[in-house]
Formats: sequence, C-alpha cells, structure tokens
Amino acid sequence: MKRRKFVRHIFLGSAASFIGADIVFSSSMPENYRPVIEQDLDPYKLFNKDKGMVVLNNKPWNIEARAHLLDDRITPNKYMFIRNNGIIPRDLDANTWTLTIDGESVNTPKTYSLKELKTTFKNYTYQLTLECGGNGRNEFNPPAKGNQWTVGAVSCAEWTGVRLKDVLNDVGIKNDAVYIGYHGVDTHLSGDPNKEPISRGVPMHKALLEETLIAFKMNGEDIPLAHGYPLRLVAGGWPASASGKWINRISVRDQVHDGTKMKAPAYRVPCNPVAPGEKVKAEDMCIIESMPVKSLITYPKSGAMIDENQTLKIRGHAWAGELDVKNVQYSIDFGATWTDCLLEEPVNRLAWQHFNANIKFPKKGYYEIWSRAMDRNGISQPMLIPGWNPKGYLNNACHRIAVKVK
Repeated sequence: MKRRKFVRHIFLGSAASFIGADIVFSSSMPENYRPVIEQDLDPYKLFNKDKGMVVLNNKPWNIEARAHLLDDRITPNKYMFIRNNGIIPRDLDANTWTLTIDGESVNTPKTYSLKELKTTFKNYTYQLTLECGGNGRNEFNPPAKGNQWTVGAVSCAEWTGVRLKDVLNDVGIKNDAVYIGYHGVDTHLSGDPNKEPISRGVPMHKALLEETLIAFKMNGEDIPLAHGYPLRLVAGGWPASASGKWINRISVRDQVHDGTKMKAPAYRVPCNPVAPGEKVKAEDMCIIESMPVKSLITYPKSGAMIDENQTLKIRGHAWAGELDVKNVQYSIDFGATWTDCLLEEPVNRLAWQHFNANIKFPKKGYYEIWSRAMDRNGISQPMLIPGWNPKGYLNNACHRIAVKVK
C-alpha cells in the first residue's frame, strides 16, 4: 500500500510538472484511476522514441539508447538520447521566434527572426557527433552522482543550419571576445522564471569553427521539440551540454561564460589525476572541451549466440572529439591480442566513423568482444575505467559485448 501511494505521488508530481499546473481534486481520484494525461506522459509516445530506449529520469527527462539501437549510420530521432536540465518548453511558435546576439563583446546587439537566419545566411548540413559528458557514468567507483548513463548517451544526426561564425561576423564582435554563452527558454525545475536550468557555452575558437551551427533542422526535418525546436546550437565533438537547446539568445563575452552549470564541478574534471573518492577544490577543476576517443559495437546485440564455425560480422562507430579516428581494433581474448577492423573515413569533420570486422572463434564457449579506437594523435581507449572524477565524466573505456558460440 505504501509503495502504491509513493508511486502515485511521484506520478502526480510529474504530471503537474509537465502540464504546468496542479491537478485539482487529485485527492478525490479513485485509487486505480488512470488520468487521461497519463498517456501523454508516456515518453515513447511523447518524444517518438523506440520502446527499447531506457528512461533514467523524468524530472527532467533523461533517456538513453542501448548500444544495438545505435546501429544506423545517421542516428534517427527514435534512437537519439535526451539529456535535459529543466522542463521542456511548450507551445513554441517558429513564426515569431527570434535570436538575439548581445554581450559586452558585441559592437551592436542584433535580433534575427528565424526566417531571417534561414534566408540571410548560407545553410550548411553536417553529420555531427554529440555525446553527454557523463556517458558511461554508471561504471565509476566510488559511484558518481547524476544520471547513471551506460553507453547510449551519444548520437550522430545530420544537422542543418547556419554557421555561428557567419552570424557573429554579421553582428560584429570586439577583439576582447573570448567566449560565447547560450540562453534558452526551458524552465528551471523549481518553476522560478528568474533561474536558468543551464547556460553554458564555448570559447571563441570553437564558436568560429565551420561546423559549429545554429541549427533548425535535424535529419532533414524540423528539430523535434525534445532536441531543441525550433533553434539550437550544435557544437559537435564537445560535451553535448555545450549545444544549447531552444536558444533565443547568444551572448558574446569578454570572459569565460559564467552561466548556470559553467562553474565547478559541473562539466569539469580534475586538472590533475586524483585518487578515487578524493575531494577536489573548485579551482583545481578544468572545463571539459573536446571529448576523448571512443568506440561502440552496435552489431550484434550483446548476448548474441552463434553456431560453431560461423563467421560473425561486427560493426559499430568510433569518434574522437575534435580529432579523426586513426584505427579501431577488436579483441576476443580480454585484450591479450588485438586485430584491426576496417575503418571508414568520416563523412565530414566531427562525424563519427563506421567500422566492421569478420571474426572467427577458435571453439565453442563464451567470449567477449572488445573494441578499442585510437585517435590521430596516437591516444587510444583504455581497457579499464579512466581516471576517477567526482562527477563521473569522460568514461571512454573499451566497449564490450558478450557472445556465446554453441
């Protein structure tokens, strides 16, 4: 009985948060009554996600894919992870949407309508890898607080928009500009309109790269609401928190942006290695920028069973933040030996790269297939969890799947 009341309380709280109002007379609801709004709180229907996706949190919504769901070369919406910090905005009108560029390092602040952005500036399309900085957090020990992502908080969709640098050049930025910060219209979980759930950004060298977009389309269609409709920043290769959703303002700063979740420990790691569980002072933590080299086996699904003497073809993706991936290898003997995979070049910079290999197993039994990628600077994935950090960021240990040969 206590468990049912607890679940009921959680549901009613989520429903009220989602619809933006208290449920009047909720105390009068019959014990087993299912409110009409409940169907709208089904995240799979709400966000058009596959039911194989895993919901980690509903306040705010945080949903990840399983490795085998990410087998597409370009990630479709139904398999794309959701990482939110606040409440998703509702009733957004693209026809009246504007984007303001301001800040102390802008010559003259300027506001653009969405139509003006689309027609004034050349449109570009890139496949861009976005990965949550906490992807893989569930493997850290001691455990790190936060959503316990496994491996599925990563995607590589096709984004269309205008280059941020073209818009900044149109506005005119001062020589003292060092950072940009984004601002969106999502609501803080407290409901306080004066609090931003998140307002992060990137230094000017990242803002001015050709692939950094103010995007309005994902995979050829309007960006889905959960992923930032009608306008979002996309800064591929960096933690996805740098790619703000629902943006209506970008501020050009003469200092490192100091918005919400820019200060330690958010999206920062110790500047120098620390012992597991060690407390780290704020001044000893550095902002995460380019994500580390990583790979993911997307076929077959972990737990696959094959017949003896059968050749198994594996495939997957690899990425390395701002860098290209130089090679990908697999191991079936727990890392004792490694064999090269066939690796494709990226479609464009900051897109993940696809790999495949054909594997023959020596005899019947249980195996694990490990994948290991190396970036063009010769840095490869560690076989075990990398350096511990308080927030559980940047886990790029080798991906592993199980296979049984019968």
